[in-house]
Amino acid sequence: MLSRVAESIYWMSRYLERAENVARFVDVNYNLSLDLGNRVREQWEPLVFTTGDQKLFLEHYGNFSQRNVINFLTFDLKNPNSVLMCLSGARENARTVRDIISSGIWEELNKFYLFVKNSAGDKRLLEEPHDFFNQVKRSSHLLLGMIDATISRDEAWYFAHVGRLIERADKTSRILDVKYYILLPQVSDVGTPLDSIQWAALLKSAGALEMYRKSRGRITPRDVVDFLLLDREFPRSIRFCLSEAEESLLAILGTTHSHFRNESERRIGQLSSDLDYAQVDDIIRAGLHEYLDTFQTKLNAVGAAISDVFFQTATVTTESLVAAP
Repeated sequence: MLSRVAESIYWMSRYLERAENVARFVDVNYNLSLDLGNRVREQWEPLVFTTGDQKLFLEHYGNFSQRNVINFLTFDLKNPNSVLMCLSGARENARTVRDIISSGIWEELNKFYLFVKNSAGDKRLLEEPHDFFNQVKRSSHLLLGMIDATISRDEAWYFAHVGRLIERADKTSRILDVKYYILLPQVSDVGTPLDSIQWAALLKSAGALEMYRKSRGRITPRDVVDFLLLDREFPRSIRFCLSEAEESLLAILGTTHSHFRNESERRIGQLSSDLDYAQVDDIIRAGLHEYLDTFQTKLNAVGAAISDVFFQTATVTTESLVAAP
């Protein structure tokens, strides 16, 4: 497979996953604001921290109001991580590999992009965005299903799988870090009903509430951290994502565990092994924020190694798209 083709498929998948995750945690925070009223007003700010775009936000917006945050994270063309710009990036990358993906994927991706683009001018969505975000999540799930159902299990599918899982692990780590480190406004709220509601909202942001209840029962901060970070079976846990991404990378290269031929294999194998032997109590005792911060740095290094090993040409990035076509 040509490196430019592999890179386009990889980033198409990452951008689709990123768009869904942004829609997911914005929608959850909106619903939380309806339940808690003024108590959650200050919690729109952490959503921008989740994406790491707080500096860019402050350059263009005066305050972290609901309208400003939703517009910035959903429709803003100056924000490369907005839902609209992620879909624009996914669409442009898909356009360059139309002979690799199925026609159904291309058609649905176009519909998805046009739906979000045409919704950008509707100011009512900034006040009542729930139905819009539900449609974004449904469209993302439809595309995920089509990718799994209509692409042969060859290198193209594996690159898409690696991209999706690395992006998912990154976003799960970020929403977990935001809740544990800066979201709770007062120490006195720990253990209160407000605290429990926020942890439930965190699980919803990762699409994990029902599966958490099934396997763990009562919501406690320790168990939530353990489930989202180290669970072996939940498909959005960080451990699961890294394990599956490693398997896909090995399938691309035709190698096995404990043997590596390049830096991408070594880094993802090492990071996956760290998670295999990690204990949640040790992580919390040493500092969850510090652990997740280090994890994100290592995950970025995995992404950089994949780019160095497999990709040699410039792909279409959201940073390079001045405006959606």
